[in-house]
Amino acid sequence: MSYAKAGHGPLDYQPCRYEGSPMTFRGPKTKLGKGFVLCLGGSETFGKFSPDPYPDLLASRLGRPVLNMGAMNAGIDLLLHDPALRNAQARAREVVLQLPGAANLSNRFFSVHPRRNDRFVKASTMMRTIYREVDFTEFTFTRHLLVGLRQVSARRFAEVEAVLRAAWVTRMREMVARLDRKPLLLWLRYVAGGRAGASPIPVTREMIDGLTDVLGGMVEVPVQASGPAGELDTMVFGPMQGPAAAHMIGPSSHRVIAEALLDAIRWKLLRDDA
Repeated sequence: MSYAKAGHGPLDYQPCRYEGSPMTFRGPKTKLGKGFVLCLGGSETFGKFSPDPYPDLLASRLGRPVLNMGAMNAGIDLLLHDPALRNAQARAREVVLQLPGAANLSNRFFSVHPRRNDRFVKASTMMRTIYREVDFTEFTFTRHLLVGLRQVSARRFAEVEAVLRAAWVTRMREMVARLDRKPLLLWLRYVAGGRAGASPIPVTREMIDGLTDVLGGMVEVPVQASGPAGELDTMVFGPMQGPAAAHMIGPSSHRVIAEALLDAIRWKLLRDDA
């Protein structure tokens, strides 16, 4: 992989596209042959500012192709409807699914952009009725929207939260049902210092427990953003990107994730072949 010295230039993500999709994924492009492992997820899976994201580390240890189809701020809507993602899901030997958030998905209160799921598009009539005093043209991102709604009325926000949580579980079951094999769920838990911009509607263990019958297992990994972890100097970013890089996971977290997934995938391959 070609990249600039840490902190002194943009990282070459070798962007590539797969048939049927307008989405750009991190390269190098992987042939969808036999036996590949598919990694689905958001910004952490994509590996923003990281020269060696965990899918690459996993490939080198596992001895088989690992396709990185992480996308920045990806939500369930993208995972469900993007043609390239659906094609890869159908052909993968095993699927690792980074736990998607509950805020970035269309629901009966509002809709999100079909590819950039963190982008707020439109409030429904129901939402406008409940929040008559809110000017929805002020919002561009779902997080800003939800934080704003909670500040206006915690009581009314509880209804929005309940709808989003229920929609998340339903949509997750719909997506997993399409797979030939049950996916391995990757739950990244931020510790010590956390991450700025964390979701105002976090996924709970109770929500995940409701999916255990359709999952092939779960790997829970504690991670830390590069800033609090003191790893910012190991990240690769251009001018003015330092603050954003500080909120993304660094090399130590990517290594921990790869190691945790390695044993889980090996065991799952043996079990699925039995």
